[in-house]
Amino acid sequence: MKSTTIQLCASALCVVALASSLSACAPIVLGGAAMGALVATDRRTSGAQLEDEGIELRSVGRILDNLGTRVHVNVTSYNRQVLLTGEVPSAQDKQLLEQIVSRVDNVGRVLNEVAVISATSLMQRSSDALITGKVKAAMVDSRDLFANAFKIVTERGVVYMMGRVSQREANRATEIARTTGGVKKVVRLLEIISEDELLRTLPAQPPRAAASAPKS
Repeated sequence: MKSTTIQLCASALCVVALASSLSACAPIVLGGAAMGALVATDRRTSGAQLEDEGIELRSVGRILDNLGTRVHVNVTSYNRQVLLTGEVPSAQDKQLLEQIVSRVDNVGRVLNEVAVISATSLMQRSSDALITGKVKAAMVDSRDLFANAFKIVTERGVVYMMGRVSQREANRATEIARTTGGVKKVVRLLEIISEDELLRTLPAQPPRAAASAPKS
């Protein structure tokens, strides 16, 4: 489940092919094996993943009811910690936005990173989607990180990281993001776990086939 965006994704359709599952406008529901693979490698429980999806959807609905489409807001929930990014026209709207989301069922904490400025252009949002895609791709290529352990959100060149990771993983991911072209700043909103706990979250490895007995 990726972050859910208030404004309709029509403005970002041109980048879906480039960063379909990585951008804020990615489809909310993934089907078949793709969803199964994501659930299996996500470090939240399946119940927590569903709860976060519900938080995002309910938050979006209530924001639309109260603020309409005059705001551009991304809602990203991870283990009931809700990150708000985007732009609103006034400080009052920013405060109201936080109040609305904090009252949504099961929300534990709201991190309000929304800026009081004019909504960003299609070019800026396309650039942000591209940055998110590049950061995630670099994580995959690094081979020493589980990219799906992180949620990456990019807003106006600022990369926000969420997830349950070890300190080693957090440092490595930060290094990758900071050296990615177009990134202005990295904000870590990570839940740090021990290496022992990390080992318990890793997918089980399939048993190796028994070696063939030597011929007499």
